Amino acid sequence: MEQITFNPVGIIHTPHKKPEGTPIQPPASDARGTVEIFPEFSKGLKDIEGFSHLELLFYCHRAGEHKLVVEPFMDETPRGVFATRAPSRPNSIGLSVVKLVGRDENILEVAGVDMLDETPLLDIKPHVPAMEESEEIRTGWLDENIKKMTSIRDDGRFTD
Repeated sequence: MEQITFNPVGIIHTPHKKPEGTPIQPPASDARGTVEIFPEFSKGLKDIEGFSHLELLFYCHRAGEHKLVVEPFMDETPRGVFATRAPSRPNSIGLSVVKLVGRDENILEVAGVDMLDETPLLDIKPHVPAMEESEEIRTGWLDENIKKMTSIRDDGRFTD
């Protein structure tokens, strides 16, 4: 199979300068940040103000070497990386749903940032829960641990 290459469409600016202490998911964060869309992609923001939340796909640029089995933040049991949201993955792609607070041309102000400052943005999609929801959602091992999400912070285990 041929190699796939992505080029960032923008950069995410956040108050999180280092992994340690960074929230591990948007619901654990009230931090605000900005998403700067590069000028050549700014026309793609047309009509984005109609959405309250956005899905940001980004490159976890400071994640350490990937591991196929990890000990996730909210658990002490080693888990397969594809059964976690750990940043040290074979392709280190992150996904976060953030609240859109406002737009000034090619700059989006967002709330609930859980990524590091200067994170490369790969794509933006509007968050539309009706397109995602299922009556039979199961959350596996996270059922017992999801309540920890608002108190657990990155402890640096997934960086070099």
